[in-house]
Amino acid sequence: MSKVVLGIDRLDEVINLFDGKRVGIVTNPTGVNSEFVSTIDLFYKNTNLVALYSPEHGVRGNIQAGEKVETYIDEATGVKVYTLYGKSKRPSKDMLDDIDILVIDIQDVGSRLYTYLYTMAYCMQACKDYGKEVVVFDRPNPVGGVEVEGNLVKEGFTSFVGLYPIPYRYGLTMGELAHYFNNEFQINAQLTVVTMKNWKRDMYYDETELPWIMPSPNMPTIDTTILYNATCIFEGTNISEGRGTTKPFEIVGAPWLDANLLAQTLNAIGLGGVYFQPIYFSPTFSKHEGVLCQGVQIHILDRNNIKPVKIALHLLKHIILQNEHEFEFSAPYTQKGKPMIDYNTGSDIVRLTDFDPDTLYEEWEHENETYKHIKQQYHLYST
Repeated sequence: MSKVVLGIDRLDEVINLFDGKRVGIVTNPTGVNSEFVSTIDLFYKNTNLVALYSPEHGVRGNIQAGEKVETYIDEATGVKVYTLYGKSKRPSKDMLDDIDILVIDIQDVGSRLYTYLYTMAYCMQACKDYGKEVVVFDRPNPVGGVEVEGNLVKEGFTSFVGLYPIPYRYGLTMGELAHYFNNEFQINAQLTVVTMKNWKRDMYYDETELPWIMPSPNMPTIDTTILYNATCIFEGTNISEGRGTTKPFEIVGAPWLDANLLAQTLNAIGLGGVYFQPIYFSPTFSKHEGVLCQGVQIHILDRNNIKPVKIALHLLKHIILQNEHEFEFSAPYTQKGKPMIDYNTGSDIVRLTDFDPDTLYEEWEHENETYKHIKQQYHLYST
C-alpha cells in the first residue's frame, strides 16, 4: 500500500491557479504537507498571500473550544487573520475584498458536529456572493469514506454544528463534501478540489502513513475521532464528555454516576466493537473541574464493527434512567436559541420523548438511506 499523497503535497502541480492572484487561506495547524511544512508558509513563499481566516481554535491552534477572538496579525508572516468563529462565522465582503482566490486546507474528523465543515460552507457561500474562487486541498476522512450513520438535521434545528441535513457520520472527504454542499444546497461557487493520491474509501487515518496532527485541542488520537460521534452528544448535558482529561470523548462521567452499574448495564447490551470500563477521573477544566467523577471509558475492540451513534443513544438513555434526579439537559445558550442537545441531535426527539435507543436508531438509519445513494455521485476516490 502506497503512502497517501495529500492535496497540499500537489501544490506545485496546480500553482498556476494562483498566478497573478491575491490569495487568502482558511487553515489551522493541520494545514501542513507530508514534510510538516505549513500550508501558510508554502503559500507565503510561493504566492501573493494577503489574508488568513481562522476557524474555531485559530490558525495556529492556540485557542480552546468555544473561545472567541477578534481579528489579529499572524506573527510569523505579518498577514492579517480574520476570525470566522465569533460574531462573523461567514466572511463579510470587507474580509474578502483584498483577495481573488480562497484556499481551504484543513483536517476534518468525519462528524457533522465539527464546525470546520460549516466554516468551509460559509466561505463558499461568501465567495459565490462576492465573486471569489475557492480551492479546497483535500485530506482523508479519518474514519473512512464508506460508513454512514445517524439521522439528518431537521428543519428549524440547523446550527454551526449542523448547518445542512447530513448524517452524523457522513463518509466523505472535505473535498467531496465541498462538491456535495456546492451542488446539493445550490451554493454554486467557482470551486476547484485538489485531490489526494492513493487514498481509498475504506482507510482509517492510521492506514495512510501520514502523521496525525490534532485538528483541535481535544482530538488527540484516531480513537477520539471514532468515538466523537458517540460522546459529543453529552455536550448538551451536565455529563462530562472528558474535556479536561487525557481521553476527551473516550470517557464520560459525573460526580453522581455509579461507574460499575453503568459499565455492567452497557456491556450487557452487547454493542458491537466496544467494551465499557468503569473509570474515575477529575477534569482539569470544563464540566466538573477538579471534582472526582465516575463514569466509563469506551475501549474500541473492533473499529470495523462499531456504531458510534448507536452507542450515543444507549449511553444517554441508561445514564438518564440511572440518574433521573441528577441528570439535566443544558439550557439554551441564548434566549432565542434551542438547547444544545437539540442542535447536536438535529431535533428535539431525544430531549422530549422517552425514546427507545434501538428503535430510534433504526428510524435514524432509515432517514439516511437517500443520502447514502446521493453521496456516491460525489465520490472522488474508490475503495
